[in-house]
Amino acid sequence: MTDLSSDVARDISAALNGLLADVFATYLKTKDFHWRMTGPHFPDYHLLLDEHGDQIYAMTDPVAERVRKIGGTTLRSIGQIARTQRIADNDAEYVEPQDMPAELRDDNLRLTSAMREVHNTCDGYHDLATASLLEVWIDETERRTWFLYEGYAGRGVRTGARDLLPPCRIPMPAGLA
Repeated sequence: MTDLSSDVARDISAALNGLLADVFATYLKTKDFHWRMTGPHFPDYHLLLDEHGDQIYAMTDPVAERVRKIGGTTLRSIGQIARTQRIADNDAEYVEPQDMPAELRDDNLRLTSAMREVHNTCDGYHDLATASLLEVWIDETERRTWFLYEGYAGRGVRTGARDLLPPCRIPMPAGLA
């Protein structure tokens, strides 16, 4: 266990458990869409979503172990995940194949936002170890978002979704913005 105070451990653990619930929700939806994908782009999206699912699932154990390392308790059940998650489920009988990447893109944007919130909490408590883990996952999640955006937009369905891209952290020089 780390030397974080009980209040710090409680706050960071709560933030990480919220993130963990969102990661599980995103993982399950990604795998569901992977299983249900149809249409002319089936092979590409089926493989892409399988890869994304593996990457998302790979976050679960390190997040939960970090909660334990700092003295917190982890999520214990599907019910607790359902009560905690902020990523919406999709229980529809049928989802249009072209809507799946767009929905997952939006979910990955939400997941990135949630990770940044947890990162801010960690920064406030000077928890560098958790913050550094989050930085890697933020980069991976932004990459998934980018792939889903470009794949969706590349199919001729550009609908002004440019504003859904993750915000660029590098300021544009004056005159170029």
